[in-house]
Amino acid sequence: MTTSASPSAAVNKPRNILFLMTDQQRIDTLGCYGNTSNHTPNLDRLAARGTTFDRAYTPTAICTPARASLLTGLQPFEHGLLANYEWNSGHREELPDGLPTFSAALMEQGYRLGHVGKWHVGKDRGPEHYGFEGIHLPGALNVFDDPGYEGWLKANDFPDFHISGPVYTTRADGSRGHLIAGVTDQPTEATFEAFLADQTIDKLREFADGALSDDGTPFFLSCHIFGPHLPYLIPQKWYDMVDPDTVELPGSFAETFNGKPMIQQTYAEYWSTDCFSVEEWKKLTAVYWGYVAMIDHEIGRILAVLDELGLTENTAVMFTADHGEFTGAHRLNDKGPAMYEDIYRIPAILALPGEQERREDRFVSLLDFTATFHDIAGADPSGVHGRSLLPLAAAEEVAGWREDILCEFHGHHFPYAQRMLRNREVKYIANPEGIDEFYDMVADPDELNNVINVPSYRDRVAAMRRSMYRQLVDRGDKFAQWLAFAGDIPEDERVRPVTAVERFIS
Repeated sequence: MTTSASPSAAVNKPRNILFLMTDQQRIDTLGCYGNTSNHTPNLDRLAARGTTFDRAYTPTAICTPARASLLTGLQPFEHGLLANYEWNSGHREELPDGLPTFSAALMEQGYRLGHVGKWHVGKDRGPEHYGFEGIHLPGALNVFDDPGYEGWLKANDFPDFHISGPVYTTRADGSRGHLIAGVTDQPTEATFEAFLADQTIDKLREFADGALSDDGTPFFLSCHIFGPHLPYLIPQKWYDMVDPDTVELPGSFAETFNGKPMIQQTYAEYWSTDCFSVEEWKKLTAVYWGYVAMIDHEIGRILAVLDELGLTENTAVMFTADHGEFTGAHRLNDKGPAMYEDIYRIPAILALPGEQERREDRFVSLLDFTATFHDIAGADPSGVHGRSLLPLAAAEEVAGWREDILCEFHGHHFPYAQRMLRNREVKYIANPEGIDEFYDMVADPDELNNVINVPSYRDRVAAMRRSMYRQLVDRGDKFAQWLAFAGDIPEDERVRPVTAVERFIS
């Protein structure tokens, strides 16, 4: 039973936060970002009552470091959790002790914290370690053998999880490659996504009493859905929901890798992306969109209960993803050592009570959500390396907002360092282990032509390289030491390594 708050108390009460996050979701899967398939009505409605950010980026397109950045408000090189533990090859597996977290900041402000779904911030420390109420579901993918899920299936008389019609890649030697998709022999109500939505709804109902009372306890509740991360394992209804004939593949399917770092072609071979025909890629993309539609359905259930409980008027609702996915774009799959828009640009929606629909095209980062949590809760944001999105949502003039976005990559499957600087016109990528990249994002939005060595772009390359270098130095990212001698950096600006030898040179 809930307790109604007086109008005056409702005005002065701290806002609740409902944070919805998916994993590996391309922005072009959503109607509010231009998809015309009309399969995301709930997220499109959320966007219609809030701010949709058109230039939102993840700090790095790997789950664990991106999620650690969201928790800490720090760039990946600062918190040091640089790889998913399942594919880790030497990096640390847990956050260092003593780092700031938004959960600690919100608890100091009296918030009650809940977490449902994917965690993947480290290996063994779950959400409970950081003050959240919730169960640790470890790993990158749906935990189909989780005892809680299996018990929920049994309690609801749902069938056990089972996959039929698996779709694998085929390697060049004819052997079986990666599992990409399959049909689950379950109704929608029995999916792992429905399981997570049910948990989120239960937590909303549990939090509502405290939040709605006059002296109520505000809450932060997050639902982290593992999908639409591949493999796409969904019921037949969603598997066949989108007509493949309506799918238009990205222009980057015409990728040749000419003039690109060799690692990209090697990565394409790892994923055997060329084993599928154009028609097969259209079907796989349609299945991916169907997965997104199923997730949208579950998010709709959560938002309906938020309305039913009378919480919408005092709850900030946010939706985003940790990073995108290639889904065949650039003849690649998953995510990896290629800093294209497909995996670095993320959906980002902020719906505040009473807000009007608007779009925002300034560059924002996943770390800005962390700063926004602090802002809403009235917590001290010092140490958070993002900026609150609230002024942008209010269409306020904000002095000194970033004109570009700097992202980093540290490897997946194997260590591999990259940095990317993107502004409205061009993108520069520093690749110590291969040729650098430079894309004219106006003339070549599909990033097919690396013009790093084209003479007419020489001055713009130099300007972006210098800008990246200066930003790296300001951040304290020692990748700058590599870039210092990669060209275009004035000698008097080059950071020198602190070595014992140089101290003895007069």
